[in-house]
Amino acid sequence: MAEFAPEALDELADAAAWYEERRPGLGDELLAEVHRMMAAIDARPASFPRTLDAPPELGIRRALLDRFPFALMFMQVPGGDLRVVAVAHAKRRPGYWIWRVQG
Repeated sequence: MAEFAPEALDELADAAAWYEERRPGLGDELLAEVHRMMAAIDARPASFPRTLDAPPELGIRRALLDRFPFALMFMQVPGGDLRVVAVAHAKRRPGYWIWRVQG
């Protein structure tokens, strides 16, 4: 299964906590949707569109969640593994995470 960069894990934890504060169980629903999306990413990573926020040579793709306004930004790392580099809110601060992959 694809792995999460530490920053992406922090973003996911923050989002889940925010939703959980709004309604008990909603944070768990977000985590379940992310888990389902991770299975789809693992099964067919090339089916997700490349993002326009990053240079094309990085091959970063975006998987939009259906129910929550977040996208999993992921890429293939050396060795062929997949890595989620950001759990980005779809309506805020586009491209803020690019520095994580341009280092």
